[in-house]
Amino acid sequence: MRHYLYDGRIFIDNNRAENALRPMVLTRKNMLFCGNRQAAENTAVICSLLGSCKECGVNPREWLNDVISKLPYYLTPKSEKNLTELLPDRWGGYRQSHDTRQTNCTRNLKL
Repeated sequence: MRHYLYDGRIFIDNNRAENALRPMVLTRKNMLFCGNRQAAENTAVICSLLGSCKECGVNPREWLNDVISKLPYYLTPKSEKNLTELLPDRWGGYRQSHDTRQTNCTRNLKL
């Protein structure tokens, strides 16, 4: 509890950690009202993908528009395309200004 007295790099409070967890807690509370288990699981997947967009610096609206327009071509029976290409950390539809954030995201995901 008193570690912050011995090391000046440690913050006396944990506001940053609490603020990072707040959206997940609110989402968890909102999922109580999804209606059924399948709807809650679908909502959790969507929230996870949007959180990945935020972490990678990808505009979620642009990403969703692009992925929804490409999805039929990826889901055809004889398609050799891999759905992992559409994940936010590998998505190629963002502007050049996000290239450095994308590499940081990929580096963070491998840790």
